[in-house]
Amino acid sequence: MQKENPVIVGLDIGTTKIAAIAGRKNEFGKLEILGFGKAERSGVNHGMVLNIDECIRSINIALEDCLASNPNLNIKEVYVGIAGHHIKSLQTRGDRVINNVEEEIRKEDIDALIKDQYKTFIPANDQIIDIIPQDFTVDSLEGFSLQEVVGMTGVRIGANFHIVTGDKSAIRNIHRCVQRAQLSTKDLVLQPLASAAAVMCPEDFESGVAIVDIGGGTTDLAIFHEGMLKHTVVIPIAGVNITNDIRQGLGVLRTQAEQMKVKFGMALADEAQSNAYITIPGLKGQPQKEISAKNLANIIQSRMEEILEYVMYHIKQMNLQDKLHGGIILTGGGSQLKHIMQLTEFKTGMPARLGLPNEHLSVGYIPELMKPMYATCIGLILRGYDDFESNRLRFISNNSEESLANNDEIEGTFVTMTKTFEASPQELLNMEFGETPETSATDFFSSDNQHQEMQSSLDGAVQQNEQGQAEATLNTEMPEAKQLGKNRAELVNSIFKTVKSKVMYWFENVDDEKLDNG
Repeated sequence: MQKENPVIVGLDIGTTKIAAIAGRKNEFGKLEILGFGKAERSGVNHGMVLNIDECIRSINIALEDCLASNPNLNIKEVYVGIAGHHIKSLQTRGDRVINNVEEEIRKEDIDALIKDQYKTFIPANDQIIDIIPQDFTVDSLEGFSLQEVVGMTGVRIGANFHIVTGDKSAIRNIHRCVQRAQLSTKDLVLQPLASAAAVMCPEDFESGVAIVDIGGGTTDLAIFHEGMLKHTVVIPIAGVNITNDIRQGLGVLRTQAEQMKVKFGMALADEAQSNAYITIPGLKGQPQKEISAKNLANIIQSRMEEILEYVMYHIKQMNLQDKLHGGIILTGGGSQLKHIMQLTEFKTGMPARLGLPNEHLSVGYIPELMKPMYATCIGLILRGYDDFESNRLRFISNNSEESLANNDEIEGTFVTMTKTFEASPQELLNMEFGETPETSATDFFSSDNQHQEMQSSLDGAVQQNEQGQAEATLNTEMPEAKQLGKNRAELVNSIFKTVKSKVMYWFENVDDEKLDNG
């Protein structure tokens, strides 16, 4: 039986909004949106939680909005995106010796190699968020991917790793907010990696691209080259800074600055009309104010140029300015500014395009989700499915969607389970004395289940016989039941014989000194 896809929820805790999206992959591998909700205020600034109570309130609003769109949803776990200027990344190298050179390299060997990287030295106040393997080596051979190295033979395997770290206090505050919202954090995912999963296609990995996610408080950068993640960085300049520049430069309120940026903002001042003006209401007792669209565009362009200069600085640091043939993919809320792609191409000399998350969505999705500002949230769901399909994380008591109001079966909850019950008497015997040659614990319980099934069949047969309808059924099943009971009695006797022999062996070989001291 094929296991059913779970319901995965992405929670994007941003500076200007908090979004919660629930989705599940269909049989075609496309993402079906089951619920969507958002809250405008977040209590977060530049990726860090500054007001825990406000953040919790906003999470609850987004969650209630998501549940209101689909009352059948049951949300318990979420994938949470994380960003902020406290995020750092580093490159490291790891090697591991194979114990048995005759055996093939297994997935377990790769997992052990990745686990070893958690011992990498980092500052005491930092915590490892993610470890991304890049290229692998087997003995002296280099340049293997994860899929290629599994199944090979060798003495030593090694790999280059990209390690993402973050401040412990910032991570702890995010966990606290999610927990106090009656949710559990399935995993923390770096926001640029989530955005990359939502807007990139397989050709982008091969050609090499730079993902620039311009959010409210941070601009997230992820650089991919030759199918591997080469660099990640969080730039603490984004949409909020543009809004503050407009507020101070034009002398307007923050809400007015945000509205002008969204409705009339342009990233290229040359495209703004010199005779165009924006009229805004004045303060109490003051006349209306007219704002030049040219001045507005100049303010926005200067700040966007600063962001793009940071992007190019990091690309040049990796010496990839001439190797990213796929160019720059712009996403996030800040990418919706008019003429942003022209400005990006002008400042970087690289091709640019807008990254939309609709490529992975199935038909019938909410049109608003096609906006680049929801790329991170969609990417969180895709990251969850990557964990699910690769069995990196266990999905037990996960989110669900009830298909019928009175249906006891919950969709999207069946996944690989682990044994959480206590050991049976037979299992205890096997652990203490060794498994008996006559049978195993599985055989014991299988016989018990068959006996119960046979007993129910007998009850039904007796009832039918009393009604004079099925006398032949009773005659054919009775001998089988008697033989089954006999087999079970013999099985139990064999178990106790084994226990008896083990106990006698212990008493015959016990030291006399121990008996005297006892």
